[in-house]
Amino acid sequence: MGPDSDSASNPNGGWGGRAQGLFVKAAVLIGGAVLLKRLTKSKTRWDHARIVADSLSGEKFSKEQASRDPDNFFNIRMLTCPAAEMVDGSKLLYLEQAFWRTPQKPFRQRFYMVKPCPKELKCDVEVSSYAIREVEEYKNFCDRPRDQRPLPEEVIGDIGEHLTTIHLRRCDRGKRCLYEGSTPPGGFPNSWQNGATYSTSELAVLKNNEIHTWDRGFDDDGNQVWGVKAGPYEFKPAPSSSYSDMFSPLNFPPQQFLEKRIEGSFVLQE
Repeated sequence: MGPDSDSASNPNGGWGGRAQGLFVKAAVLIGGAVLLKRLTKSKTRWDHARIVADSLSGEKFSKEQASRDPDNFFNIRMLTCPAAEMVDGSKLLYLEQAFWRTPQKPFRQRFYMVKPCPKELKCDVEVSSYAIREVEEYKNFCDRPRDQRPLPEEVIGDIGEHLTTIHLRRCDRGKRCLYEGSTPPGGFPNSWQNGATYSTSELAVLKNNEIHTWDRGFDDDGNQVWGVKAGPYEFKPAPSSSYSDMFSPLNFPPQQFLEKRIEGSFVLQE
């Protein structure tokens, strides 16, 4: 038989084989497109909130920044962990900040509530900070075993005064950050220290769970009266500190110098 004998006996044979091949290829392409769509499915509003909450959580330090610019930045330990979940699904985080050498004595303690932005706002994630009513009971909350922490229902009951709200948006491609945002124009009322009447906050979530924060207080004339002026604090997850790190000069500034700088850099708890 010649090479075209099958086609001659069945005129549709060659076309049938080609059609079947085309059908298989089309099915593969369609299936691949469906799979790709599933893999690249856009994140939901709650997905963004979860990513931000996860990125905020954990133990982070500003050690690298303090090494580069010791005149403006301390080596601060920031520790954050989940504290409760609200009825609407919002994540409530406990946050504390302390100097590296005295982690058991935090100078700042807050609740952070993380949830999707309201649909009417052009943002992705809303991060609100709150004072804590029984603040002494929460010192080193994240370092304790779970059975030694206040229960979730107690935590929710201890949510105090609303302090600030930051609206985060996804960062444009090519930027280092994943999310960034700030308080609304004009900030929030604040009269904690040094004659301030309002405060502003900025927050950026970067890759590898790095967090940048910048809190500042201003008087009625717009003069900054507390907070760092050089830029945001940069908190990075740190590997386990070596024994020699305990004796780093960054962790033991002269006491008199330390007290003077603290007064203008942070709002300390009474």
